[in-house]
Formats: sequence, structure tokens, C-alpha cells
Amino acid sequence: MKYAKIVATGSYLPSKILSNKDLEGMVDTADEWIVDRTGIKERHIVGDNETTSDMAYQASLQALDHAKMSPSEIDMIIVATSTPDSVFPSTACILQNKLGIKTNGSFDLQAACTGFIYAITTADCFIKSGMAKNILVVGSDSMSRIVDYTDRGTCILFGDGAGAVILQASDEPGILGNEIHADGSYNSILTCDGHLYSGAIKGNPYVYMDGQAVFKFAVRSLTAVSKSLAKKVEVDLTKIDWVVPHQANLRILESTAKILGCSMDKVITTVDKHGNTSAASVPLALDTAVRDGRIKAGDLVLLQGVGAGFSWGASLIKF
Repeated sequence: MKYAKIVATGSYLPSKILSNKDLEGMVDTADEWIVDRTGIKERHIVGDNETTSDMAYQASLQALDHAKMSPSEIDMIIVATSTPDSVFPSTACILQNKLGIKTNGSFDLQAACTGFIYAITTADCFIKSGMAKNILVVGSDSMSRIVDYTDRGTCILFGDGAGAVILQASDEPGILGNEIHADGSYNSILTCDGHLYSGAIKGNPYVYMDGQAVFKFAVRSLTAVSKSLAKKVEVDLTKIDWVVPHQANLRILESTAKILGCSMDKVITTVDKHGNTSAASVPLALDTAVRDGRIKAGDLVLLQGVGAGFSWGASLIKF
């Protein structure tokens, strides 16, 4: 049986940095208040002429360079995003063109902040079925474009960026298991329902979030799916080397780790410098830890995601 193995990672962050001090001049908030409640100190913001596919392209180039592969060796592209360049064509097809390749398939996947976990799960299935050998999976989001910077409850949280991985068919175990879930009855606690309708915007074009409800749901779902997946693949959670969670809020990360009995020393955190980059947050954090040498070959890594939908999921990976 073939396995899907992560052979490379890459990431990209826009050059513009929006600090908490900057936000103090834009909305009624304070650096100390933001750090105390979220752990976030700064976030990156896309340039005026920069797109979601531009960020995905730069992250992809890093991953390809890391793998020492040419774009032509990629036979499928999956882009997880909630902020595509356009309604259609897909951001994945735009990325494919920027890479100068033709593939067996290129498509977007929308599961909000859980998007990367859903995309990894999908890519794993394609490789195990024999339909693809080398899949480029990218999480890329321009969240600043759907954030209301007069709403201090949301504008302090989100940033922009992209992260990428290359999954390759292997005889050695890589992805040990995935588990994804959704419950649409919670769709109203985190939403951006604005859309084009007969040439006009219908609904709210900005993110709305019920912070307390999201916090409680996130902690409950992340702990449950992590325990369930570990049991399914017969892995002791205490044996996991690293946890790479969705970087939504440091307090969520701390609460989840505590319930799972996991030391924060094992939790990869980038939320302080990146903010919540939606589908990009897990691959961004993963690439950070791979490149600084914390995650090494042979390590057992748990990826976690939770987001609007409500959706949530986890992947257990041997590097």
C-alpha cells in the first residue's frame, strides 16, 4: 500500500506588518489588552496589488525548492482558501498557470480555518488511491480584505499569509490518519455571508464572530478530535513530539494543550507574529518549525484545525 508523505514545506508572509500599536491608532483597543486576550502582537497584511494566489505562488516556490523538485513534477494542486482571487476560475488554477504547469487536477477547497486539514485529508486519499503521486497542498488567505477595521473584536485577530506542503507517494508511512468533522448548526457563530448578487453585495462582507462561543467550541472540538484520531490509529498522545494547531488564539492553544495533557513546550506557536491566517495558519506554523529544526525526520506530529462551518479536524503525521 502507498502512503502519503510530506517531503517539503514552504511559506510566505507579506512584507507589511500591522502591530498592536498600529491598531491602537485605528480602533479603540490597546496592545496590552490584545496580548492578554489573544497572545497576538503583530500580523502581516497583503499589499494593494498582492493576491491570495500571489502568496500561494511564493509559498509553493519555497516548497518546491525544499523538495528539489521542478513544478512539472507536480500532478495535482489543492488550494485551501476562504478568500480566493475570484469567484472563478479557482485560485488553484491561477496558481497552476503562475507555476507554468498543467496537472491532473487543480481545485480550491473551502473549509475556512480547517481548510488545510481538509486539503491534507483529500490529498492523502488521492495518493492512496493511486490517482496522484506528487500533490502540492497550499493554504492561503487574505483575511485583511474581509475584516472590518472598526470592529475591535475581529480586526485584532486576523492576518494574511500562505503555507504549502508537497505530499508524495511513499512506501514508508507518512500520514498515519486523518479525521474531519462539520456541524452546520453552528454556522452563525463565525460567518462572512457577503456575496455578489445581481452586481451588488448582498449580506455582510465582513467577518462576524461570537468570540466566547467560538472559544468554547474550538477547545471542545480540538480536544475531542485529537483523542479520537489518536485512538483510531493506536497512537499514545503522550508520545507525540509536536502539536501544530490552528493559530487562532493563544488561550485556545493553551486550554487545548492542558486538557490533552500536553506541555506547551511541544506546541508550535506562531500566533504572536502571524495572527489568525485562516487556512494558512497550520502550514505556516509547520514550515516555521521544520525550517528552524524543531520538527525532524522521524518525529510524530499532530496537526489540528477548527473554523467556520463549524468545521474541525486533525491529522497525525510521521515525518
